[in-house]
Amino acid sequence: MGFIDLDKNKKDMFKRFLLILVVFTACTFEAPTEFSEKAMKDTFLTLENQPIVFKEILDTYKGKKVLIDVWASWCKDCIVTLPDLKELQKEFPDVVYLFLSLDKSTHRWKKGIKRFNIVGEHYYMKSGWDGDFGEFLSLNWIPRYMVVNENGFVDLFKSTKITDARIVNALKK
Repeated sequence: MGFIDLDKNKKDMFKRFLLILVVFTACTFEAPTEFSEKAMKDTFLTLENQPIVFKEILDTYKGKKVLIDVWASWCKDCIVTLPDLKELQKEFPDVVYLFLSLDKSTHRWKKGIKRFNIVGEHYYMKSGWDGDFGEFLSLNWIPRYMVVNENGFVDLFKSTKITDARIVNALKK
């Protein structure tokens, strides 16, 4: 029995260690409140296939609250949450809804916008997951939501669920 108890003690100690590690890691991560210079210079495409840097996109909506939705038409999680996003659009009609697509091609991106009737401002992430913008976000999952305030600062850096209460809180600020 002592041997079994010793294994149980080791397991308990290991669990405590993991818990402390998770808490420590979570506490040391500080979400940025501004976009990096590299992210601001990353090039996107407009619906008219014109190149535009992210800074120009943000400057277009300066003075307005912006909800950024990084998505793709092939992403099941992105598509199934669209009804919740559309409800949010009804609740917060003055917010700019900025959709940044990670589709495989501009054709699929534009087709997805029409197919799913996605209302908002649309840009294609030309540099993809591994570009400067995706790297700044530490992008590893979509959908990815962010909220940018009227002054261009990031109020919510990371959410992967449109139903996240932090999104509503950031939009109400």
